Amino acid sequence: MDEKMKRVFSGMRPTGKLHLGHLAGALTNWINLQDKYECFYEMADLHALTTDYQNPFGIRENITEMLLDFFAFGINPKKATVFVQSKIPEISELHLLLSMFTPLGWLERCPTYKEQVAQLKNKEITNYGFLGYPVLQTADIISVKAEKVPVGEDQVPHLELAREIVRRFNHLYGQLFPEPEAILTATPKLLGTDGRKMSKSYGNAIFLSDTPEDIGKKLATMFTDPLRPFRKDPGHPDACPVFGINALYNQANSLSIKNDCLAAKLGCTECKKNLTEVLVQYLSPYQKEREKLVKDTAGFDRIIEQGNEKTRQLVSEVLSEAKRKMGLYGY
Repeated sequence: MDEKMKRVFSGMRPTGKLHLGHLAGALTNWINLQDKYECFYEMADLHALTTDYQNPFGIRENITEMLLDFFAFGINPKKATVFVQSKIPEISELHLLLSMFTPLGWLERCPTYKEQVAQLKNKEITNYGFLGYPVLQTADIISVKAEKVPVGEDQVPHLELAREIVRRFNHLYGQLFPEPEAILTATPKLLGTDGRKMSKSYGNAIFLSDTPEDIGKKLATMFTDPLRPFRKDPGHPDACPVFGINALYNQANSLSIKNDCLAAKLGCTECKKNLTEVLVQYLSPYQKEREKLVKDTAGFDRIIEQGNEKTRQLVSEVLSEAKRKMGLYGY
């Protein structure tokens, strides 16, 4: 099959407005892939319930905010199909079928399961949904018979589990699903205003929809080079979160910024002010497009409905094939 015609699946949990880290780590890649493959991009709201089931009331609003960012920044609904996971109940039914033959040991050994249980001690996540999320993730991927899945190197083991489930289905019931292959993608780790990984949950993110004033305030208080106590001291740009943003979103000037920092010709305050101007200018056209989408609610809703309908038609056919393979009555 022609590479251009191969099908790609990727999804994102609806956590709210997107920030610079999302743009660098996922969104830019999604935009590029839509010109090379047939892409399906999912708002994984059921996955959000695995950890936020006790307080799910912001999920709906978060989906809207994320979709506004998607379309404003370049996801083209004429090139890529964007849909909401819970609006395709056939995915949940496929998940149920897969859960019937997925060994419990496979799930208990999943690296993410162990890591999240250790890290999210403030949440009660010893629930079936969280343990079984890799099965639902597999259902997401194979529900559209995706052949490619963009992942970072740290996510390859999770995709391998999906491949194992696919192999088990095909062995037990006959060939139906392609084994999804990884598209390894570089996902630069962008640091937030406090020096930790940029994350909404840390309160350290610069959002794509932030006003110029917000961007300026956040950058002004941003953690900088701890080894440069005075303006006259040489800097260490490779260890500075501010330079990390410059390297991604001010590439044309990043080399001169680095050299001036190393030579103590550029101070942190001036660097932050310059970066504020760069980010405001960079984000401005996308924010204007976002405002148009907010005003055109009917058009925005229509885009989502079309994506949901196209996906559901495809997934419904795939589910029927799976039921037929498994010998269910009437198929």
